[in-house]
Amino acid sequence: MQTNPDLKKDLSFEDFKTEVLHDYKLAVTSRECSLLGRREVLTGKAKFGIFGDGKEVPQLALAKAFKNGDFRSGYYRDQTFMMAIGELNIQQFFAGLYGHPDLNHDPMSAGRQMGGHFATHSLDENGDWKDLTKQKNSSSDISPTAGQMPRLLGLAQASKIYRQVKGIDTTNFSNKGNEVAWGTIGNASTSEGLFFETINAAGVLQVPMVMSVWDDEYGISVHARHQTTKENISEILKGFQRDEDQKGFEILRVNGWDYPGLVDTYQNASRIAREEHVPVLIHVNELTQPQGHSTSGSHERYKDENRLAWEAEYDCNVKLREWMISNSIATDDELKDIEKVIKKEVLEGKKAAWNAFVQPLKQEQQELLSLLENVANSSANKMFISKLKNDLAEIKEPIRKDVLSTARKVLRYVLKETTAEKTQLVNWINTYIETIQPKYSSHLYSESPKSALKIQEVKPTYHANSEDVDARLVLRDNFDAIFGKYPETLVFGEDAGHIGDVNQGLEGMQEKYGELRVSDVGIREATILGQGIGMAMRGLRPIAEIQYLDYILYALQIMSDDLATLQYRTSGRQKAPLIIRTRGHRLEGIWHSGSQMGGIINLIRGIHVLVPRNMTKAAGFYNTLLESDEPALIVECLNGYRLKEKMPSNIGEFKTPLGVVETIREGNDITLVSYGSTLRIIEQAAKELQEVGIDAEIIDIQSLLPFDLNQDIVKSIAKTNRLMVIDEDVPGGASAFILNEVLNTQNAYIHLDSKPQTLTAQQHRPAYGTDGDYFSKPSVEDVFEAVYKVMHETNPSNFPKLR
Repeated sequence: MQTNPDLKKDLSFEDFKTEVLHDYKLAVTSRECSLLGRREVLTGKAKFGIFGDGKEVPQLALAKAFKNGDFRSGYYRDQTFMMAIGELNIQQFFAGLYGHPDLNHDPMSAGRQMGGHFATHSLDENGDWKDLTKQKNSSSDISPTAGQMPRLLGLAQASKIYRQVKGIDTTNFSNKGNEVAWGTIGNASTSEGLFFETINAAGVLQVPMVMSVWDDEYGISVHARHQTTKENISEILKGFQRDEDQKGFEILRVNGWDYPGLVDTYQNASRIAREEHVPVLIHVNELTQPQGHSTSGSHERYKDENRLAWEAEYDCNVKLREWMISNSIATDDELKDIEKVIKKEVLEGKKAAWNAFVQPLKQEQQELLSLLENVANSSANKMFISKLKNDLAEIKEPIRKDVLSTARKVLRYVLKETTAEKTQLVNWINTYIETIQPKYSSHLYSESPKSALKIQEVKPTYHANSEDVDARLVLRDNFDAIFGKYPETLVFGEDAGHIGDVNQGLEGMQEKYGELRVSDVGIREATILGQGIGMAMRGLRPIAEIQYLDYILYALQIMSDDLATLQYRTSGRQKAPLIIRTRGHRLEGIWHSGSQMGGIINLIRGIHVLVPRNMTKAAGFYNTLLESDEPALIVECLNGYRLKEKMPSNIGEFKTPLGVVETIREGNDITLVSYGSTLRIIEQAAKELQEVGIDAEIIDIQSLLPFDLNQDIVKSIAKTNRLMVIDEDVPGGASAFILNEVLNTQNAYIHLDSKPQTLTAQQHRPAYGTDGDYFSKPSVEDVFEAVYKVMHETNPSNFPKLR
């Protein structure tokens, strides 16, 4: 189905006619898929449908300009484009609609995303990079509107880096930076802040990005007059138009039903972006949405008769058909014959997809029915079991929920029985879950040999005369080693470049490695993350710096919806090993306290969250991650850059392992668990507790995600029989997560002689100043008194009440 002719050579009329007919067939095929797809939802075979009808012709024009090595970052209506580049066929379209959990049938997401969300495979089955320069690439879609925009910026910036930075091995990733990143978005979603932030950043960076706005005047039921000033996105973006004196965007406008105009426009946009590395915005006007927004409702409820009549007349497929007839490319009868054949092909493809989807489920149903027959015949509760079996047998098109739910319910009726048939049922259920669960749960984290969890620890080494230095210098020298070792590594963020970051951890790096590898960026956290995601998806190793942990909240949606889910939603066929660098903990003031960990760790599962207590540990995490293929957030201690640490002799080589805790003080009376800057307060409190006869053991978590993989905390609790989690987050934040891991995962409760305790910050963010910190977050005295109280309850005679 692929279409991508060589438009640089002159075509004969016959060749031109063949090409146009091919495009029309694709447009009709896509439309028929949309129409039949809606019926499949309304009849209950699929859960939800959102389709690309009304956008077929502009997507054909886009596909003609799209070359090998290019990347798409689009939204959920680009099915015609995916068909045109040869990455989606009829059967795959319906497999995605049904949610087939098999990449061989639904290569877009193995059933993990609803239909309309598209991706190509950047990785092979082993998690290794394919040659992206020899295929047409689509980054995996997400549903949040405009959420595709920040990633688009990074995909485009990668071409600039590959073209201008020397020494990078471009094999598999770039052909001299000639690749274009193509974005698509609905006109209503241009109201999102992410759209404007990305447009501005692309204009500043001057990257090869072409942004298509599909404008059908509506956002679900809301008209453009409620969405966009002047009801026209290209009109209000005119200030971005480049001129002879100032860089900016090239802004192009075209009607979505104008086939030759669209082809010319997209060829022009491709040339500008590809050759000049100038971003382009294409405003595609006068599009329609023949079936409305989605299968959740009908557009007849909010469009009047005049609008509906206009949409019927200006439907892009209708206009293409009229143009073909008027230009003697085909007759009405010839096109009717084509349309009739395509209807049959789409119907057959739908049937094939449904049979492929439902056949394994029927086999699993029959397996269980046979087993339940034996269980029923051997049980005193035969009547009840037979009822469940017969109910399952009556389901003509079962889903796995029907099968497994029945098996688990039957198990309750044989609880007190001891038979071979019961054992067979138990084994069947266990095997079924073990086999089926990965179809829905695999690849949240890397499962490749380059998983960060497989990188072995290398401890820092020291000379006898290793000097004590400001901790920032350990980071700086380690970054220097990283940039020298990995040409594909780059860092960017607010103040990261010219001044070497606000805490001087990158001092002198821009001067040494250049502005493209060590870069300042504007105050725009979401697109800083997007730059990192896109570049990481194209084989670079970016470090995106967010100045303070608090400002991660600006980018949290991108981290949660895009980066954290990327490997999962592609079933391991795309990755973005981005390192996010930030700093937090124990500063003063509401907006620089940096302790929103409870929210962060529960929203970005799929990204490692690392909380080193000093800069040597942080540097080791950077070294570990750069040998892995996974994304991570590293939170450096904001008040630790000027503290003294010894300078390691193996700078750039030592590695801090993920998911491994460290006991930094041995003790016998109570286990104190924490992370980051709070550990220094706890260490001081432990010294003071020792003076009154309390021997505390202190454990540094180091890594919140993953958490204590060796389950060393429970070993400590088995010795001390007491636990206190100390956290500068709000009550119930990260402390609740830590308690759950220790008590429920590690089963530490069996060793406890006292109630497990948490000591956290107040419910509010910290007030400004040293006193604000003292009265808002755990202090040395808070730790001392909380631990002392535990010991008083245990042995009041030795530890009389303090106050």
